[in-house]
Amino acid sequence: MTRRISILGATGSVGTATLDLVGRAGDGKFDIVALTANRNVDALAAIARKHRPQIAVIGDESKADALSQALAGTGIETAAGPKALIEAASRPVDWTMAAIVGSAGLEPTAAALQKGAAVALANKECLVCAGEYFIDLAEQRGAAILPVDSEHNAIFQSIYPGHDRFIRSITLTASGGPFRDWPREEMTAVTREDALAHPVWSMGDKISIDSATLMNKGLEVIEACRLFGLPSQKVGVVIHRQSVIHGLVEYIDGSVLAQLGSPDMRIPIASALAWPERMDTPSERLDLASIGQLDFEPPDEIRFPALRLARNALEAGEGATAALNAANEIAVAAFLDGRIGFLDIARLVSDCLNGLEREAALPNRFGGLDDALHVDKRARDWTRAALSSVDA
Repeated sequence: MTRRISILGATGSVGTATLDLVGRAGDGKFDIVALTANRNVDALAAIARKHRPQIAVIGDESKADALSQALAGTGIETAAGPKALIEAASRPVDWTMAAIVGSAGLEPTAAALQKGAAVALANKECLVCAGEYFIDLAEQRGAAILPVDSEHNAIFQSIYPGHDRFIRSITLTASGGPFRDWPREEMTAVTREDALAHPVWSMGDKISIDSATLMNKGLEVIEACRLFGLPSQKVGVVIHRQSVIHGLVEYIDGSVLAQLGSPDMRIPIASALAWPERMDTPSERLDLASIGQLDFEPPDEIRFPALRLARNALEAGEGATAALNAANEIAVAAFLDGRIGFLDIARLVSDCLNGLEREAALPNRFGGLDDALHVDKRARDWTRAALSSVDA
């Protein structure tokens, strides 16, 4: 039976990988309802002409005419702006890929969950900023949240249905990023190009920087706790340079189940796209004999304080995790623009959390999505103000 799908964030790395799998699946497998992008009109128009969705939406309202002209004569509906993103996400489908980066993805993802369908979650911010809201919404609407991050997808695949109560702990793996062997004093001279040169994964700029600081792993710990209903002390992190094992689940009887696969995002995406079944992918198959060995080591939270910041924010509550994420987005953008140094990213995030805590602006729990968006804005404003004083 044809599965109706929408892809929110279709021009990013996750979106393009999803479309690659859809294209390889052949005619009749998937019917695309909506494709969305933030600003890249040319890329959105190109994939819309190829995959023929009902509607293509650009998040930047100023590009509405450009998208309309690019798709003139195709019969594909076009729209622009945040409200249009939400409307597109609300259209009836069987499955939605939620891959809009940042807080801009919160409301469209919520709209998709409201429909009670399966949502493949690639947007970290949903669980980091408002985890309880999204988990509760999915339960209320009978929707399935399918994790797409390779680590969370690995855990998801390693938990036998109904065996949640037998879990002793889970472990997320990390490649360690490009600076895993660098002394901290040398990190003061890290350049934009250095930080974007990930040793294993091919990702967008923001995620690549988060991987370099290990903030991505901190955010993933927060996600895992909320997604799988576990306390922080039951979610571990280990550096695994080969990036072959993506996540492990230890059960109370001493058994440890792990999911292995080549470092290719099409594998976890395919797991979610075909769920509860499986589908073929062109991903390279593992040859453990040629790999030879698998190495593991604990993360260094002195050289990479972002991981510690994330755990502390998790213990403090939803307000702190939302602020952590927002401040980090602004700090990463400032680093990419050459305004601050690499080590300043975590320092700026820490200062923001401390500043908002002094202002009693970080509630332990949110009453709804509006509360999360309010804290998100407060943290962004605080961080921008701090950057302005640095620039001055």
